[in-house]
Amino acid sequence: MGEKYSNGDFEALLEKYDYKFKRGDIVKGVVCAYESDGAIVDIGSKCTAFVPKYEVSSDRKARVEDVLEKNTEYEFLIVQDCDENGKFTLSYKKVHLAHTWAELEKVKEADETIAAVVSQVVRGGLVVDISGVQGFIPQGQLCARETICNQGDKIEVKILTLDKSQNNLILSNRKVYETNMAETRKSVFAQVEVGQIVKGEVVRITDFGAFVNVGGVDCLLPLSQISWKWVEHPTDLLKIGQEINVEIIDIDYDKQRISLSLKNTEPDPWLQAEAELKEGDIKEGTITRIKAFGAFVEVLPGVEALFPQSELGDYQNKNNCIIKAGDKINTRIIKFNPKDKRISLGLPTEEIEAAPAQP
Repeated sequence: MGEKYSNGDFEALLEKYDYKFKRGDIVKGVVCAYESDGAIVDIGSKCTAFVPKYEVSSDRKARVEDVLEKNTEYEFLIVQDCDENGKFTLSYKKVHLAHTWAELEKVKEADETIAAVVSQVVRGGLVVDISGVQGFIPQGQLCARETICNQGDKIEVKILTLDKSQNNLILSNRKVYETNMAETRKSVFAQVEVGQIVKGEVVRITDFGAFVNVGGVDCLLPLSQISWKWVEHPTDLLKIGQEINVEIIDIDYDKQRISLSLKNTEPDPWLQAEAELKEGDIKEGTITRIKAFGAFVEVLPGVEALFPQSELGDYQNKNNCIIKAGDKINTRIIKFNPKDKRISLGLPTEEIEAAPAQP
């Protein structure tokens, strides 16, 4: 027959096998059930253990069942001893945050990157969340491409300062960009060479040209290298996000700069000019721009010649007109230097003969 126990013996036996839990202990427990305001957890004690909703997650909108899965074991912190109702109060959030801070310390020590989620865009920077820990990225520590962020966006960051006791976490996104950029530049500069044709994306436009991203490196496309034709402003031919093929025309390894040419990817119109034009030819062209020293005339697509101010004045006097950009005009090629890509124009012979004699 089995051994019999009195009520007193049975209580003593329970007391013998019951763990002495107290506030501040880290315990393991299995989620048993959910209530409207939290979850019930079995921690191996006679007392009930309960995790209030506010102790489940730092995210107030998080659902208890999404964070703590039923019949799954987790670590909890006892935040309140067993009360008169026979119930321990637990916190999952505090244990989770402690593990997160420990992980953040390791990341900082190793100078590694970690993913953060934008929780709020504020004046002066971004408030981000890393597994429940709130951090701040000052505006000056955001790289140019991350200055416009929305709530919920994920970005890579590095830790600048960390103080768990003050709940202070300052982060940098720019440091990540600079680190990645250094590696990218090293890789790109090891592969490119002058004369190479590469594909790039227009990422920025200025008055003096455009910046084209080639393999992750922003390279300069000068205004003079955009087209064989005269270009008043880069936006005349280019737009942000446009993909173009460009030729690498210069590499400065010391300053880490690459210069590009778009016009070199097209046939040189001066080769056609050399084959078709000669001094003395009468050629109709289009006025492209007018300067104080004369007018530029496009005599072939992409080939401009100078019609000096003195000749232009005679033409306007003879024809009683004012020349403007876009006008068609007949001129004579006076000088042609295809090597230097220069053509000087004058009035056709009949215009010279018909011009009034000077007093």
